[in-house]
Amino acid sequence: MQQYLVIKCGGSIMEELPDSFFQNIVTLSKSGSWIPVIVHGGGPLISKLLQKFDIETEFINGIRVTTDDTLDIVEMVLSGSVNKNIVRKILQAGGQAYGISGVDGRLLTVDESSKLYEEYGFVGEVSVVNEQVIEGIVSQGYIPVISPLGIDSDGQRYNINGDTAAAAIAKALQAKLCIVSDIPGIYVYENGDKMILDRLCKDMTEQMLEDETISGGMIPKVKAAIDCLMNGVSEVVIISGAKANSLIDYCNGARVGTRIVLHSEDLYPLR
Repeated sequence: MQQYLVIKCGGSIMEELPDSFFQNIVTLSKSGSWIPVIVHGGGPLISKLLQKFDIETEFINGIRVTTDDTLDIVEMVLSGSVNKNIVRKILQAGGQAYGISGVDGRLLTVDESSKLYEEYGFVGEVSVVNEQVIEGIVSQGYIPVISPLGIDSDGQRYNINGDTAAAAIAKALQAKLCIVSDIPGIYVYENGDKMILDRLCKDMTEQMLEDETISGGMIPKVKAAIDCLMNGVSEVVIISGAKANSLIDYCNGARVGTRIVLHSEDLYPLR
């Protein structure tokens, strides 16, 4: 039986992803066991372009404050250059990919009443995922590549945090969620040495948020993970995209990155 795997590629790791990463995605797609769905960010490239156009940008809790001027750049980068670059990489790796944004086919609908305008500007929370759009792309033999933009009932577009968008899609598809980052997982310091935690449960993760062991851009990642777990997703993993074959290793059951599950009793055995 095939299972969906939502792969969220962070903007911070995008330029460092080796060709083998995309070959791994194609391998999973052809395996008969996994249906990969890619959701991507593009933060560093957005920041670079905003700076070029002399548009100020601000982050709160790891989320970009998005003005109307910023939104034009966000859409240009995410749905344009980043999305199509990933599609090309998959084609070069021997796969078939189809790039869309959350606006297309109303894939990601934002509820106006839940928008975070006062604090973040045009940043939305996903209220509805039209999974039929994804299923239609998959049925044609393509790997969906999704940029995290959404739309409300009035046609207003919104920037959606990539981790949040990936979590919403994983929930809708009842998929496992793999967050690909520039770090190999959640870590703590012991005696001055950095130690990657290979497994966490929801309560442990929330405690780390509360005591600020988890901070910055990792905050939306682990919040997205907790949201998934509370809505039927069996597990979320945070892995490094730069580590060779980390995606294949995870799917084969190896200890890779940080695996997050709902209950402490689910931590053992590993799978």
